[in-house]
Amino acid sequence: MFFSVIIPLYNRPQEIKELLETLTRQTYTDFEVLVLEDGSVKDAAAVTDSFVGRLNIRYYVKENEGQGFTRNFGFARAKGDYFVVFDSDCLIPEDYLAVVNRHLSTSWLDAYGGPDDAHPSFTPVQRAISYAMTSPFTTGGIRGGKKNMGGQFHPRSFNMGISRRVWEQVGGFVITRLGEDIEYSIRIHARGFKIGLIPEAKVYHKRRTSFMQFYKQLHFFGRARINISTFFPKELKPVHFFPAAFTLFILFALLVNLFNWPVAIICNILLMVYILMIFFHALLKNKSVKVAFLSIIASFIQLLAYGLGFMQDYWKRIILKQPSY
Repeated sequence: MFFSVIIPLYNRPQEIKELLETLTRQTYTDFEVLVLEDGSVKDAAAVTDSFVGRLNIRYYVKENEGQGFTRNFGFARAKGDYFVVFDSDCLIPEDYLAVVNRHLSTSWLDAYGGPDDAHPSFTPVQRAISYAMTSPFTTGGIRGGKKNMGGQFHPRSFNMGISRRVWEQVGGFVITRLGEDIEYSIRIHARGFKIGLIPEAKVYHKRRTSFMQFYKQLHFFGRARINISTFFPKELKPVHFFPAAFTLFILFALLVNLFNWPVAIICNILLMVYILMIFFHALLKNKSVKVAFLSIIASFIQLLAYGLGFMQDYWKRIILKQPSY
């Protein structure tokens, strides 16, 4: 099978260099790479030129439209039987395409997604953020390789693939950000195509390098969930309210610590149990006390930022009926 690797890029020349380096080490070599510069100020022309001869690579520069429509630009120019989409801040294990090809050869999927993990080279903060985004104690779910987390499986665009047939029959992304990958997955499901998780097809996703950037990203994700619900109201499930409920619980705990000490004791015990579960699970996974402590911070940021973004747009879009993006 011939794969087309589609990589949208915006002001990240160093990151795309690291990603492309990992693609040069793929054990399965029947693929092309399309790097799509989405109106960047810091372009990666020199970086991509340095990989000519090492990779079957094409580089395009286009006006800024956001990651969803930029992927469509790549789909329209791809030559492959199957399109694989990565975020530019990912590192790809050398057996990734071999794993995907083997899985598709024995158990066909029209579209798939894979989990992410922390690379040994990541900083303690990056490893803590990776933990928060893959942990069973947050909203990690399938990002950590688990199946059947709250209904249908929806691939995430940092690590996903679609067949050419899906592109030809369903088309591409119809929104360019704010949950565009989940909206796309829902339409693929609706057309009767088979979608699944390939647990072994993991990538190392560096994500944001500071807690402040991580907060902004997760606040955006919370808003994105509401954006999806304006297209597909039935896709807003009870599990999606968990970060908002957690956020409200934290606010409640802060208040009762000021005004009702008996109730505060119960809240504090529950929070301490939750914190200890995160700490020891992160310690077991990362073998680092520092990363375990940072994972507590990252997990709280993940839930609070998502919860606040979710509540903000729930109020604006669902309650006040403000127009869709």
